[in-house]
Amino acid sequence: MSEHRPYNVLFLCTGNSCRSIMAEAIMNREGAGKFVAYSAGSHPTGVVNPHALALLEKFNYKASAYRSKPWEEFSRETNPNAPELDFVFTVCDDAAGEVCPIWPGQPMSAHWGMPDPARASGNEAEIGLAFADTYRMLNNRITLFRNLPMDKLDRLSLQKRLEDIGKTGVQAPAAG
Repeated sequence: MSEHRPYNVLFLCTGNSCRSIMAEAIMNREGAGKFVAYSAGSHPTGVVNPHALALLEKFNYKASAYRSKPWEEFSRETNPNAPELDFVFTVCDDAAGEVCPIWPGQPMSAHWGMPDPARASGNEAEIGLAFADTYRMLNNRITLFRNLPMDKLDRLSLQKRLEDIGKTGVQAPAAG
């Protein structure tokens, strides 16, 4: 993959209210200059989960910048002004099994599924811990991804690395 412009990354989830929103925020901060991130859902809730917003604010993200939106916004079939996508990651189990829109240009994709913190139960501290854990896992995976030597990997090796990242929480995936 060449360094012709920042890579456009789309994080998909069903509701686009927690995981994909956090991934978008993390990638835009950590990958600044090299990556531009977006998020969307197959069945967006229309609102960002308040626990996700609180966590983002705690880490000094501008929480008002995020909204729950449909993935059709990023499909050139329905939106000719959609950005050209280089990578598409599903971050929840529900979206992994769904039929995704056709993404022109055949972006690289992988499933980085993780538990839904919105389904966490218990007191505020336990729910907060579920969201913090999701943030940590996403941050670890995004850090591994943004540190990949894109210019040194062929498409097959890169695909293997993307899949390996989706299976890890902390340690780097094996060299491919």
